[in-house]
Amino acid sequence: MTIPVETAPGVRPYPPRMSAFTKPFWDGVAAGLFRTSQCDTCHKPSFPPKPVCPHCWSNAVSWIDLSGRGTLYSATTIHAGPAVFAADLPYRVGIVDLPEGLRLATRVLDDSALDEAVELVALIHDDGPLYGARRLSDHG
Repeated sequence: MTIPVETAPGVRPYPPRMSAFTKPFWDGVAAGLFRTSQCDTCHKPSFPPKPVCPHCWSNAVSWIDLSGRGTLYSATTIHAGPAVFAADLPYRVGIVDLPEGLRLATRVLDDSALDEAVELVALIHDDGPLYGARRLSDHG
């Protein structure tokens, strides 16, 4: 399943580190695909994507597509953040539970309530992609 892709003005305030292993993840986000690694031995997914399974320590992992939808488990509004995020203040961050059994931290792009259905959104900045979550009912 694909996720919505939207243009975000400017550069990312704190770009993620990209390695040879994580490049397919970030390329996927830029293309509207939300993916992660899954162990070929115990078949458990992990997020963020990892080259070694954190469950059984196997280094046999494959990429799987995720639904890009979930439930907002927790959220908070940041009013006094690090200087690099000063232009974004205030902003929300939260934890999203995915139906694939994963929990991830992300920017929350709206006023979604706890336990509300959300979708992940690819945000394409001038210097690369990021992702965030927003209320599902507004857009999908």
